[in-house]
Amino acid sequence: MTNRLRVLRAERAWSQAELADRLKVSRQTVNAIETGKYDPSLPLAFAIARVFQQPIEEIFHPDGANHA
Repeated sequence: MTNRLRVLRAERAWSQAELADRLKVSRQTVNAIETGKYDPSLPLAFAIARVFQQPIEEIFHPDGANHA
């Protein structure tokens, strides 16, 4: 799975720690999701979508998916 988490976070000038605080997870979790080492649970994916006010499918994409 690929994601736009790093881009969305950078657009808001949030550090990984700031995003982690908003999501109530560790900074290491945010880093692992951004680098593709960890796929978030469904509740965490929904929380990420809420924080960025975007549908999940605008943030996360299956590997090999053709997305913009």
